[in-house]
Amino acid sequence: MQRWEDLSDVEPGFGPSVVTIGNFDGVHRGHAAVLGEVVGLARSRGLRSVAVTFDPHPLQVLHPERAPGLLTGLERRLDLLAATGLDAVLVMPFTRELADWSPERFVEDVFVTGLGAQVVVVGHDVRFGRGNAGDLSTMQELGDRLGFEVVVLQDLGDEGRVVHRWSSTAVREALADGDVQRAAEMLGHPHRVTSTIVHGDHRGRELGYPTANLDTAHAQGLVPADGVYAGWLTRPSGQRLAAAVSIGTNPTFDGQRRQLEAYCLPGQPGVGPELDLYGERVDLDFVAHLRPTLRFEGIEVLVQQMERDVARCRELLLGEAAH
Repeated sequence: MQRWEDLSDVEPGFGPSVVTIGNFDGVHRGHAAVLGEVVGLARSRGLRSVAVTFDPHPLQVLHPERAPGLLTGLERRLDLLAATGLDAVLVMPFTRELADWSPERFVEDVFVTGLGAQVVVVGHDVRFGRGNAGDLSTMQELGDRLGFEVVVLQDLGDEGRVVHRWSSTAVREALADGDVQRAAEMLGHPHRVTSTIVHGDHRGRELGYPTANLDTAHAQGLVPADGVYAGWLTRPSGQRLAAAVSIGTNPTFDGQRRQLEAYCLPGQPGVGPELDLYGERVDLDFVAHLRPTLRFEGIEVLVQQMERDVARCRELLLGEAAH
């Protein structure tokens, strides 16, 4: 898949193409269905398939106080977009100058002149151009004038459950509730947080459960609600390790700082006293929510619960029942 970081990067004469547009945060199942339609149309007509997206998210520039926590960083988003079979993705750097483009200028410069669009695939609620002034009727009028077909797709969601529309907002709401399984259902893949392993309080090591602390300040991917989870930690080498994951302030120890910690389950290849993850940039995929974060009356009770958490993770991730 070709990746362009600016409209000027698109080679002259590119196209003809089938184009769609969106933020595509998370590249959830609704996005995947739209993109599948784009790819299918392009292949059936001998055209190129292209998605136009933005970085940073428009709200981060125009209304940062209303900007959502992002489900994916740009690289993860591009990898997920590539997996849909697209021929190319154009990442438009979102600036106040771009936000001031009229709907007509945006469509003519980007879709028609830049990408040679013959077909534009959009949802019925598409908005674009200065002040989001462009809508579906605008797109259809421009298509008639500039010579491209407009294909309109309806909202997509769980069959028979209209209230469960697949959307980035719905995924964020599920993660805010700690429901990583529901989030994965809507995404079509586990929710992932990517960050670097840093030094923490080293309290886990003292308790017999040494954890890898992820830098939450510079993490890519929305950190779910406080709680204990089962998940998979993937190292830069590609090694994938089953892990018990804790998110929270460690209330048993009167902690104040929210932390994201992963305990790689012993018995896996390479997991032992010699395991050193410091400085590695890892991916953490969330599989299941085990319980909320709790304050325990004493370390002994906490450790007993941690034993149960680890046993449950072994069962869920490795298929190993507790003895």
